[in-house]
Amino acid sequence: MLHVLYLVHDVSDPAVRRRITMLRAGGAQVTLAGFRRTANPIADIEGLRPIDLGGTRDGRFGQRLAAVAKAAVSIGSKLGGMPKPDVIVARNLEMLALARRARSPFGASVPIVYECLDIHRLVLRNDVLGKALRATERFLARDVKLLVTSSPAFIANYFKPFGQVAAPIELVENKYFEAATIVPGAPEAEESPVGPPWRIGWFGALRCRRSLELLADFSRRMEGRFEIVLRGRPALSEFPDFHGFVEAEPWLSFLGPYRNPEDMAAIYNDVHFSWAIDFFEAGQNSEWLLPNRLYEGCRFGAVPISMGNTETGRFLKQQDIGVLLPQASPEALEAALGKMEEHRFARLKGRVLARNPRTWSYDRSDCRVLVERLRSLTAVPGSFPAEALA
Repeated sequence: MLHVLYLVHDVSDPAVRRRITMLRAGGAQVTLAGFRRTANPIADIEGLRPIDLGGTRDGRFGQRLAAVAKAAVSIGSKLGGMPKPDVIVARNLEMLALARRARSPFGASVPIVYECLDIHRLVLRNDVLGKALRATERFLARDVKLLVTSSPAFIANYFKPFGQVAAPIELVENKYFEAATIVPGAPEAEESPVGPPWRIGWFGALRCRRSLELLADFSRRMEGRFEIVLRGRPALSEFPDFHGFVEAEPWLSFLGPYRNPEDMAAIYNDVHFSWAIDFFEAGQNSEWLLPNRLYEGCRFGAVPISMGNTETGRFLKQQDIGVLLPQASPEALEAALGKMEEHRFARLKGRVLARNPRTWSYDRSDCRVLVERLRSLTAVPGSFPAEALA
């Protein structure tokens, strides 16, 4: 069985849980080590007890650098008692900085995979800091065996033109994970609530202040014909008073975190539209990414809303689905959605549901392909345990 050491920047990130689930479903054994954004160590992630590397803070770049430097001193001893991994997967640049140190107790033969699912705005700066970070990334990635990323635009706009990583590239989209085999033609979603009010769901990592203000303005213009439902983890460092702002808006509600995948069907079946727009790093990462919420919402029949000039917008144009905005304004939203009625919504939703489910989801067969790709970097022979094939 392939043994993967997974180094992550935030062990409580729901996307980390999804990747662990996919690796194990594909037949791999996983050891998890990483930082946390909580006050106390995390006891359990998918039945794994993470090796704790310390706490970090969202949006505090200097503090995270200090945490990486501190972990570099201790990571060898913290990992010294574990069996030798067959491959190390480092999620994000800060974990790539620790990967070589993590490999030291086991010898230089353990291949390193760089998993980069966001291009941070700091590495795109043209000043001394940006150039230094890109040079650091090129240095750290000089002998990685594989780059895993989630959007073709990351490759086209960053990795290729800047020449950051010479390794082969594996595109693993942020798709929803299905525990069972995907069967084309199976029902994908329940009936949506009857509108109006029409509900727009903004779920996941809530970090975009501009989106929050835009949705609030739009909901006020519509005077109750549209409601905005927020769920997930708000990045409070990006909002002066997130909870106070939401409470003051008559048609906004924040319903807290949710479990992925356990709650996904329920939360998306409760809304009509999925907000797939992010201005957090406008002109850069926000225009290039294909976010989790795009796939999750479409998987359960929510009609996606996106900007037309982004990678998400281009993807939706290719699929001929969704609502694409020409500009980010309450007026543009009103023009696109303000006269919504049942027949038009049924057509929009029907086009989403007509797409092949594999457009939105990975199943166990995809997980096995991913694990085999990792196995190909090692000398470990291919074999699947019975539970991985169930």
